[in-house]
Amino acid sequence: MTKTRLLTLSASVAAVLSLSGCTASSQSHNVAASAYEKSPTILQTYADIALANYTDALNDAKELQNAIASFAADPTQQNFDNAKAAWLTSRESYGQTEIFRLSNGPIDAEEGWVAQTYGALEGQINAWPLDENMIDYTVDARGNKTSGNIIDTKGDFTPVGEDAQTVDVSSIDAAVLTALNENGGEANVATGYHAVEFLLWGQDQDYSNFLKDEITHGALQAGQRPLSDFTTDADAQRRLHYLKAAADKIVNDLQTVQSAWVKDVEGSKGLYRAALLGQAGDKSLSKEQALTQIFAGMGVFVKSELANERIAVAVLTPSEEDEHSCFSDNTHRDIVTNYQGFKNILMGTYNGRSFGKAPFDTLSAKQQKRLVAMMDSIEKKIASINATAQTSRHFDYQIKPNDPQARVIRNLKNELRRLGDEMIGVAQANGIDLNVNDVTDAEETKV
Repeated sequence: MTKTRLLTLSASVAAVLSLSGCTASSQSHNVAASAYEKSPTILQTYADIALANYTDALNDAKELQNAIASFAADPTQQNFDNAKAAWLTSRESYGQTEIFRLSNGPIDAEEGWVAQTYGALEGQINAWPLDENMIDYTVDARGNKTSGNIIDTKGDFTPVGEDAQTVDVSSIDAAVLTALNENGGEANVATGYHAVEFLLWGQDQDYSNFLKDEITHGALQAGQRPLSDFTTDADAQRRLHYLKAAADKIVNDLQTVQSAWVKDVEGSKGLYRAALLGQAGDKSLSKEQALTQIFAGMGVFVKSELANERIAVAVLTPSEEDEHSCFSDNTHRDIVTNYQGFKNILMGTYNGRSFGKAPFDTLSAKQQKRLVAMMDSIEKKIASINATAQTSRHFDYQIKPNDPQARVIRNLKNELRRLGDEMIGVAQANGIDLNVNDVTDAEETKV
């Protein structure tokens, strides 16, 4: 559902992007670079927000890493709670970085020099939904614990799925988890935030019937993995090793992505930022290339990823397994932060500070008024979902067919999809031609 997808562009827009990793000629670079040097641009604002946001995400991931290391060294209830709190905090900053996806950038470009340089790490960092049975036990429909997972396997482990490769899991480290991630299928997620989430919270859904609520009772109750899983259980040490390895990998992967946005080029560090700003020689993007990727990516993210994959699939199925943070019941915050990331770039702000010229600034007064009205309506619905989740019932209750919030969530989905289409007008105001296909993922789930 959230696996990294290549940006699908119309023939006219695709013609703008080179097939060799979106590179431009040196002549294009020289023209673009001279223009960038004259005054701050939308692209500079975008790059500066990316650097600030990924730096915050990296720092928060390091705090998560430290909290998990403390828990592994001394698995007390207090340290367990601290690790969960650090995970929740880390999601606040990372959630806003999601807007940089789907734009052929360093987080998820799958071809060309960008992919070769940065490794398309989104699938390692934030892939979902995951088959938690591959990682550790769950309680099945008959009330029995499942087995045959990474945690309880002491030797060779082969994930379920086509062309799955066997991996020796006698010891668990970052390299082992990397080899297992999406090995045999997209649901075979072994790394990233959601693998850590499952290990910290445990199962939060009833596999026998979505409406029974037999696993974790209560509308404000998330997964309740017992502390004993990390202390007296036979596999306690393996779970702690898994947590530490997964947290270390999140930090390492985010360091790679964040390094792409730093201001001084040193090897691969800062190279993508320089390319985006037309300052990387034959790797540079023209202004038209860069803006095309950004505006199309923003449209695809808010329309096909946030509205469709993360909201529509969950509420229309309905399926709590398809909510973004289903173990911690933090999906309401995912929606808040993912939307905020979109708004950050549109308005040129981050954490309440203006970073410079923004796409919104180029719109006519009439366009701005219409867009503000649309976003006000969206933000009221997001606020309602968030407030309800914090006070009376989590997202997995709100999506139930008989819950009045389900209508709010469905309407939010529709409005976010329309907001994605609005990126066509935003692009046009900046001299970029897009169409509906350019802001829609051709492979989005049909619900």
